[in-house]
Amino acid sequence: MKNLITAAVLACSMATAIPVSAGTFLANRGVRVLPVNDIVYEVVPGRSGGTWDYWCAAAQYARRVLGASWTDRYYVVRGRDVSVTTGRRSSVQFTLHPEQAGVPPKTGWLSLGFQPGESLSVQQGHGYCVQGPAL
Repeated sequence: MKNLITAAVLACSMATAIPVSAGTFLANRGVRVLPVNDIVYEVVPGRSGGTWDYWCAAAQYARRVLGASWTDRYYVVRGRDVSVTTGRRSSVQFTLHPEQAGVPPKTGWLSLGFQPGESLSVQQGHGYCVQGPAL
């Protein structure tokens, strides 16, 4: 009986698994993050994705894959556009190294979407993972 239950649970989990290609990081809410090159990575939501989904996934990738500290900042390289890694119609590209990516960091606190150079600390971005958007 124990083997039957184990097999059933395993079969169900395999049936609902999202296929992920090599090099893909799967963040909260099924958002994929893929490297574009050595310094730029791309966040690609499975659905339209809210602003918080992009920032959350980018923070998780920076921390878990790239080894960023909580105080490191990550920057928008390219705002919402067609994905260069998957072809999906919505993605945002980020980096931990804006100068190397050719993006001047922005100053100030006003954010109007995803403008190149805008940034958050990894800790700030992770805050979007544990709470929903404020309405």
